[in-house]
Amino acid sequence: MNGLDLPRLLALDGFMANDITNMSCPIPLSDYPAVLMAHGAGGRLMNQLIGRMFLAAFGDVQPNDAAVLDVSVSRIAMTTDSFVVRPLFFPGGDIGSLAVHGTVNDLAMAGARPAYLSVSFILEEGLPMEALWRIVRSMRSAADKAGVRIVTGDTKVVERGHGDGLYINTTGVGLFRDGDARRIGPEAVRPGDAVILSGDIGRHGMAVMAAREGLSFEADIESDSADLSGAVLEMLDSGLDVRCLRDATRGGVAAVLNEIATASNLSIEADESKIAVDDGVRGACEILGFDPLHVANEGRFVAFVAPGDADAAVEVIARHFPGVAPAVIGAVCAGRPGLVTMRTPIGATRILDMPSGELLPRIC
Repeated sequence: MNGLDLPRLLALDGFMANDITNMSCPIPLSDYPAVLMAHGAGGRLMNQLIGRMFLAAFGDVQPNDAAVLDVSVSRIAMTTDSFVVRPLFFPGGDIGSLAVHGTVNDLAMAGARPAYLSVSFILEEGLPMEALWRIVRSMRSAADKAGVRIVTGDTKVVERGHGDGLYINTTGVGLFRDGDARRIGPEAVRPGDAVILSGDIGRHGMAVMAAREGLSFEADIESDSADLSGAVLEMLDSGLDVRCLRDATRGGVAAVLNEIATASNLSIEADESKIAVDDGVRGACEILGFDPLHVANEGRFVAFVAPGDADAAVEVIARHFPGVAPAVIGAVCAGRPGLVTMRTPIGATRILDMPSGELLPRIC
């Protein structure tokens, strides 16, 4: 994090990047209960913030302007993302774990094994230190569970009123096995491919909406934010013929199906009765006027798989996410390019359009 003598600073302050689960916030809260502009100015307070908090939590961050990585593979995947969700904490997650999951999942959708992350924090003056520490610990926990290392980063502070407490930008690097020449994407999709949805939909968008607006529903709704890489990598390592993968984030399942249909120049026929929606999510969507197919997810993906491997792929996903009901929801067709149709529970057929307008702002 920008050239500071962080190992020496950590040694002087007595913090180690070991078990941080039960540690209280390492910043002296009696003096600095909230983020100050000086925490981003490059001086003593910035050194303290980075050394005592970020290095104490992440540990693997290299004390240079750039991380040097030893990568002995022929191909890598790389992604970058920004997270501006409001509120910072929501049922089932927070902006920290969401940032890790979102970046790891993007790498997995390319068929890569997530390995490294960079993290940049844009802090708003006045953000409580305890809240920042909670988010940092959440990131560390999510990264550990996903098997990725946070290796470099940056910190900036903006004036009070110029942010929603905290924004996070990440870059992720994923590795392919040496010699693995598979290309997973819309160009690999073929007529007859099975379309698999990894679980029920709409949880994340509805959880964030409820937390943001102070809404309460008869059933509690938690975000589905999760690391998807384990299931994806097992499908690939098992030799299943996976053609295309896409996590169903902004725009939900409707956006994914339309994007792949357009990019592959094929059509998709789906069955709405095969798409699971939790009763609480369905009720919340009906009250608020949302279609669950358009609502964002952060722990669900759509897989396009050769028809002969569909059942095996569903079994793999079910092992990694018990209780979320992965299912084959449709098939790819050679009909009208870019068209997505949905068979309704009453037997009719409707066109499933790409979402338009601002449906659920700031859900990631």
